[in-house]
Amino acid sequence: MGSSEVPLPVVVPSPEIPAANEGSAPASDSKPKKKICCACPDTKRLRDECIVEHGESACTKWIEAHKRCLRAEGFNV
Repeated sequence: MGSSEVPLPVVVPSPEIPAANEGSAPASDSKPKKKICCACPDTKRLRDECIVEHGESACTKWIEAHKRCLRAEGFNV
């Protein structure tokens, strides 16, 4: 059987989000436009499928890809 690994999506940060977003809550002008549960559905699906099939320790690249996507959307994760 062949590998069913899906290539890692490329996530480009949005230019309107400031690079240094310190603190627990984002500033009002860089507030995410979506709820965190609805942001980045593609990376979330890939991350979740990988964890269910292979366990969390085998899916760090998908977990990190989802975190990068969430940060690009303005979430502090």
